[in-house]
Amino acid sequence: MQHCALNVAIYGPKKRWAMTERGQRAVTRSETSFVIGPSSLRWDGEALTIDIDEITNPLPSRLRGRVKVHPSAVTRQTFALDTGECHRWWPIAPCSRVQVDLRQPDLRWLGEGYFDSNHGEVPLERDFAGWEWSRAGTRKGTVVFYDTAPGIGDSTHLALRFDRRGDVENVESLPRAQLPRTGWRIARTAHGDPLQPIKVTRTLEDTPFYARSQLSAKLFGETVDVMHESLSLNRFRKPIVQAMLPFRMPRF
Repeated sequence: MQHCALNVAIYGPKKRWAMTERGQRAVTRSETSFVIGPSSLRWDGEALTIDIDEITNPLPSRLRGRVKVHPSAVTRQTFALDTGECHRWWPIAPCSRVQVDLRQPDLRWLGEGYFDSNHGEVPLERDFAGWEWSRAGTRKGTVVFYDTAPGIGDSTHLALRFDRRGDVENVESLPRAQLPRTGWRIARTAHGDPLQPIKVTRTLEDTPFYARSQLSAKLFGETVDVMHESLSLNRFRKPIVQAMLPFRMPRF
């Protein structure tokens, strides 16, 4: 409760980013709402409404508007990310319709989206060296690959498909291909059909410990756009990287 933030990232001709950390006095929670300073999230049983009122960083500008997430179904199953089950992942709404209506900047669209949650009992950097995660919308539903690299012990791998009713099935673990490293030299790998090379179409976030990328890949015979993230917790725990965080994530 002492370290809460709403992270908003917009990618386009002009990239915008907001992630202001707030303490407990600026946070209010209930079963259906979560207020973080001037921004809030509300669940009405059918849709998640996110009202955004933030200041971008590092160049200050206003970021205001509303995002609504309409799940086709809400799942109940969580997945352990480590052998000790201290860290769990919940793909709450893997198939969703997302409505974006921003006033500042003036931006509106309706499209496909995804909503999940990670939670754990101890800091991520204690148990993991990093992970790679990817999500793609296909004709049969959402496909997710999740590969963890533990600090010690065994790695975990998930290969799942979620349909629009929220049902999940294990799918074939497709081969893992090496992708070009980012500008900060973060390693990237992704799963795809071996007969079609996986391409990085856009690098959306390139930081010393985290990369978010848009890929083009073939999954089970279908060419799809893939959202991909690569996280290096070995990098994250370094003192120089920790010293950089307040410049990206100010505290109010």
